Amino acid sequence: MTTTFPFEAETNDDDLKSVGKPVVRIDGRDKISGAAEFVDDIDFGPGLLHAAIVESPHAYAKIISIDTSEAEQAKGVVKVVTGADFPYRFGMYMEDRYIFAQDHVRFVGEQVAGIIARSHRAAVQAAKLVKVEYEVLEPLLDPKKAFADDAELVHPDLEDYTHVPWFFPKADTNIAHWRKIRKGDTEKAFAEADYVLEDTYTVPRYAHCAIEPHVTVSRLDQADRLTVWTASQSPHTQRHLFAEALSPLGFTHKDVRVITPYVGGGFGGKAGVSMEILGAAMATLVKGRPLKLRWTREQEFYNTYQRQGVIAELKVGVLNDGTITAVQHRLYWDAGAYVEYGANVVNAAGLSATGPYRVPNITNDSLCMYTNLPPGGPYRGFGYSEFHFGLESHMDRIAEAIGMDPVDFRRKNAIVEGDELAYGAHMNPSGLIEAIDKTAAAIDWGVEEESDNPNTVIGKGIALFWKAPAMPPNASSASFLKFNEDGSINITVSGMELGQGYLTVMAQIASEILTVPVEKIRVETPDTDRNPYEWQTVASHVTWSSGLAVEKAAIEARSKIFDVIHQVYGYEDDSLYLENEMVKCRTDPDFAKSLSDFVIDGIQTEEGTWRGGPIIASGKFMPEFTNALSDPETGQGGHPNVHYTVGATGAILEIDKDTGRIWVRKAALAVDAGRAINPDLVKGQIVGGLVQGLATVLYEDMRFDEGGKMMNPNFTDYKIPTAFDIPDEIIPIIIEVPQPDGPFGARGVGEHTMIAAAPVIANAVYNALGTRIKSMPVTQEKVAMANLERTESQT
Repeated sequence: MTTTFPFEAETNDDDLKSVGKPVVRIDGRDKISGAAEFVDDIDFGPGLLHAAIVESPHAYAKIISIDTSEAEQAKGVVKVVTGADFPYRFGMYMEDRYIFAQDHVRFVGEQVAGIIARSHRAAVQAAKLVKVEYEVLEPLLDPKKAFADDAELVHPDLEDYTHVPWFFPKADTNIAHWRKIRKGDTEKAFAEADYVLEDTYTVPRYAHCAIEPHVTVSRLDQADRLTVWTASQSPHTQRHLFAEALSPLGFTHKDVRVITPYVGGGFGGKAGVSMEILGAAMATLVKGRPLKLRWTREQEFYNTYQRQGVIAELKVGVLNDGTITAVQHRLYWDAGAYVEYGANVVNAAGLSATGPYRVPNITNDSLCMYTNLPPGGPYRGFGYSEFHFGLESHMDRIAEAIGMDPVDFRRKNAIVEGDELAYGAHMNPSGLIEAIDKTAAAIDWGVEEESDNPNTVIGKGIALFWKAPAMPPNASSASFLKFNEDGSINITVSGMELGQGYLTVMAQIASEILTVPVEKIRVETPDTDRNPYEWQTVASHVTWSSGLAVEKAAIEARSKIFDVIHQVYGYEDDSLYLENEMVKCRTDPDFAKSLSDFVIDGIQTEEGTWRGGPIIASGKFMPEFTNALSDPETGQGGHPNVHYTVGATGAILEIDKDTGRIWVRKAALAVDAGRAINPDLVKGQIVGGLVQGLATVLYEDMRFDEGGKMMNPNFTDYKIPTAFDIPDEIIPIIIEVPQPDGPFGARGVGEHTMIAAAPVIANAVYNALGTRIKSMPVTQEKVAMANLERTESQT
């Protein structure tokens, strides 16, 4: 296969030396040896102060008074702060949140006051001495009730909030954003359809459960420079939000620095700004002293972003031959008390809620509803996992109703290159049909299997997925590259290594172009003072976007190398090429010049003068073809998404008919990576994403009491899978239909591999038992009770 890549001549797969190879991770040794430093590992010396937060015990209440006098006198306390010290709003997409609560608290755990002390214990003890008087109000916990005309307003000042232009909040309601899609004539299409299925599906909230909790250390130095060390997916975005929120104190962007070392997992939970703003603000009151704020595991559950819950009302019409004619999808999102990030999840889902299907008539309504639960935000899958549960369950049910095989039904309607998307743009090249076929083959679709155990039954399921990077139209990436005296390379970028292998992939891209081995390339973690800009490490976009920036930097460095050779030896640039860390010439086979001979010192001419000098380069990328300027009533007219990554998931389950216990015997997942820069890393994403997705459907179950307090903020009561719960066999399948504008044809896959896990389990359960479960999670108890009810109804 021969493919043309941007910025490059035609490249045959066989010519690639680094790209497409299972290169060992460049951060692997640091991590397995314990050498890798995380924020909590950094030693800030004996002057380190500690912070603790006073949190609201109520989901909705008016603050009557705050008495800090006793806490201020406690041993070891340096300062007590409240909302009066920082009456400033912040937010990424919508400025609807205060650093500390002002007159109201809107969720259990909201920050009311902060303690700065000389030890962590002293801070925690003093926080208990702060006396807050509340007038408790009735909380709003259901997104559909929040939609009612007579619902209490969580944010009466909604119309005053600053927000991005592609959000459409509705004043005097709880609707923080309403993404509408209108295409064709759905009413007519439903009237003319041979079969219409309408039903409701429910998905609850979920926790990220990253192994590293949120932690930040902030210091305002004597030169009025605020430096914040964070465990973050978004260093530059955090710097921007810190500078904006604290601008009343005189801070500008040049005064704020964010440093992010290794991060112990994120999954979206460490994107944007949550608790970090507390430490940054409080540090401004203790000039010269570093201040640490670290969340407990319990706070990780209830006081960071949670994955939003959703109530999905879905209606789909089809013809007897299986052609989908219309989709109506109404999504009520439980976005929580503040939607400054979570509203973009709602926006992304609304744009793509048809799933990876060709649909001529569409009515999508994605409603971002304020409630009095903790703020919803980004989570791996970014809304797509949630709506795919109902959508892909629905597709199986429709196929059965019209007597069509579920795989054939999906093949018939699968979106392909050039098909029109819901908002009027057109689908990018993809290998969706290939993914369907290979996934079906991997689980022997169409071959019935029976268990040797009379108490268990076997079921098979299949589900498709797609996702586009949910990013602003001007989100950009940049990179710096420099050679060292020995020909090694340092690359600085500001994407985050979260365990996905990002640093390694960036090294492979540079290695391929400059022919320097990956082991001689160091890619640095972000420091906003020294590393170039990166929007965020979210949306599964950094392989694509940051990869293009690194590719451009490497090509610029190569051009500069060729220019030096041309100046000294006269060879034309188009006759030169790089091979094994040397410059060679097609017109002079005997010529070879090692990069280490001149990338710093240059080359001496016959006259004794020198040419060249240090080879340094930069690259940047912004998707200049996108825009978010669409009609708010129809969603038509814009190009909000850069491309889609697609795929299919299949599973074989064994289920105990009496207890409902589910064993995943085999799972297969095919994803179109465009080009797998590192196949082993892609396989790792397939396995890890699939297992995380299975956790949400089989084990995880976030519970709240009637007052809006989370009842199970710990790993004792909030179950996640262990090594014993991993499927017996996982078959990772990599499809490679190149993305025309991707680095060597690559596109992202990080989030996509968990998206279809929930519906594939629901479909397999139905295949085994004839029991359709329409609410997540699909737990053992729920399966047993549903099967019992079905059995009793048949007798």
